[in-house]
Amino acid sequence: MIDYIIVGSGLAGISFSEVALLHGKSIIVFNNDSQNSSKIAGGLYNPVILKRFSEVWQAQEQLELMTDFYSNLRNRIEDKFDFKIPILRKFFSIEEQNNWFAASDKKALAPFLSTSLCFKKYEGIDSPFDYGEVLQTGYVDTALLLSKYQDYLSTLNLLRLETFDYDALTFKEESISYKDIEAKHIVFAEGFGLHANPFFNELPLDGTKGELFIIKAPELKLDVIVNTSVFILPLGNGLFKVGATYNWKDKTDLPTEEGKKELIDRICEIISCEFDIVEHYAGVRPTVRDRRPLVGTHENYKNAHVLNGLGTRGVMLGPAMAKALFDNIENDILLDKEIDIKRFTNKRKK
Repeated sequence: MIDYIIVGSGLAGISFSEVALLHGKSIIVFNNDSQNSSKIAGGLYNPVILKRFSEVWQAQEQLELMTDFYSNLRNRIEDKFDFKIPILRKFFSIEEQNNWFAASDKKALAPFLSTSLCFKKYEGIDSPFDYGEVLQTGYVDTALLLSKYQDYLSTLNLLRLETFDYDALTFKEESISYKDIEAKHIVFAEGFGLHANPFFNELPLDGTKGELFIIKAPELKLDVIVNTSVFILPLGNGLFKVGATYNWKDKTDLPTEEGKKELIDRICEIISCEFDIVEHYAGVRPTVRDRRPLVGTHENYKNAHVLNGLGTRGVMLGPAMAKALFDNIENDILLDKEIDIKRFTNKRKK
């Protein structure tokens, strides 16, 4: 008998897999590659919501845990995927500058917002009102991380590339059975695929479609991430990742002309040089209306658990939420009420 079956190998799935392995637990991971939001994610970690100049929920705790987590993970997969790089918020007015300084005076935001303007001029960008620098930022190459980690799991025969068959799952008093596997627990980390899961599909997972570009702009000389209505992330060799759009109605992972036009318009607001679109990607982020993850245990099956709803900040949230769920299962440490799925299941019972 193994300890965990983990369904899904996106950011949520590999985060829980790694936490379990670090604690000496045995696992089998299922991945059918149907959900690609982690692979096409921007991968930024940023402790500030720049649209409103407000703090990301539990940002400092998440950053600290994330730093150690990815450092250990890098040693395991022997490749660099975590890049420390500043994020600059381009200002479009004196009013935006003033709003920045007002936010930097707030206790919760002081560790993350530089109180000095960045006056550096970058070729290809007009910036008459300069920039504000966000601290403790960077990005994770999510496609590389997921690919390398899945390879790692494969070498240990811990990864199965097949669609999970919910009908083949049997719950027992102290374990579960799935085809040829006996396990103590099962963790569903399926992203937007949760809607097909008969055990957790009543949870209010919304799903927000996002579209991104890879562009080529040889005249754009940028060694930082610039973030306004979209982010522009340098990849090297004149290539940049640009994103992202937000569409709450379309739940497909197909690029659209509407998304393309929106991205082009926003790029043109930021840069002043020519660019070509190299790739156009789309995916559905697993989002929740209250902007908190979905973590917890099924109300009727004590061996079935969910880790989902990481939304646009999966890089930061994944390690922290995986640890919280593991500690809850193994050590009976209570989940934060803001992430516990009981906030929805209890309401349904009333």
